[in-house]
Amino acid sequence: MFGYIMVNKAEMKFKEFDVYHSFYCGICRDLKRKYGVWGQMALSYDMTFLAILLTGLYEPETRRGSTKCAAHPFERHETRNNIYTEYAADMNMLFAYYKCRDDWEDERKIRKLLLGKFLEGKSEKLKQVYGEKIRKIRKLMETFSQAEKTGHLDIDTLGGLFGQVMGEMTAVREDEWAESLRGLGFFLGKFIYLCDAYEDIEQDIKKGTPNPFKQKYESGGFEEECRTILMMMMSECCREFERLPILENVEILRNILYSGVWGRYEAVREKRCRKSVKGKEI
Repeated sequence: MFGYIMVNKAEMKFKEFDVYHSFYCGICRDLKRKYGVWGQMALSYDMTFLAILLTGLYEPETRRGSTKCAAHPFERHETRNNIYTEYAADMNMLFAYYKCRDDWEDERKIRKLLLGKFLEGKSEKLKQVYGEKIRKIRKLMETFSQAEKTGHLDIDTLGGLFGQVMGEMTAVREDEWAESLRGLGFFLGKFIYLCDAYEDIEQDIKKGTPNPFKQKYESGGFEEECRTILMMMMSECCREFERLPILENVEILRNILYSGVWGRYEAVREKRCRKSVKGKEI
């Protein structure tokens, strides 16, 4: 379920993208510092949104620097690091562990098993730092996994469980903003889960793996109903976001929430429509 919380680069100013990328590079440096090269392999753009969101809300002291890396050995890139890029790195590591575990159970690829075992050891250390939060997330993920295994494919149940996971990750502390952050994460998590189910529907039907959209896919109006549900989720997510008093990098965050998150969905939808039209022509 990675790869959905992205920017729409075409709609961004160059300066805004540079800031966005500096947070991404900052998280990468935190991953390497705390977890080594294996940690960097788990890096995704998804948690960059979380780091920018929490930085904009709480305005911590942020260190700016520059670095080279294996991916860009001849060019230095600006980095931004603070307590929330470190937090995003930790949550990135936790998410990567659960993804490896799910991929192993679904695909039985030995590489996913080995990486998952490594990440499991690292994720155990997070309990010492985040305690109750990690326990809540772990319990929710276990309930989520069990619901899929037992064939409980209700959209609200599965999407809601993943939404609660994202809510716990987003609400970094219990304060006056926790409710809005948890709500934002909840609806964003539901959106991500449902986008993933939408993208994988044909493959899941072919493999016989769980997907809450299976019945809808076989009935009329699948595309329209999916889009309506997704729009409802992001409408609620954006409403919670606009309640937060964020000024710093707010346009970057709006770019992600109002445009960027739809990029992968639109690409899948367009490809599916072209395939459908081509099939009718044949």
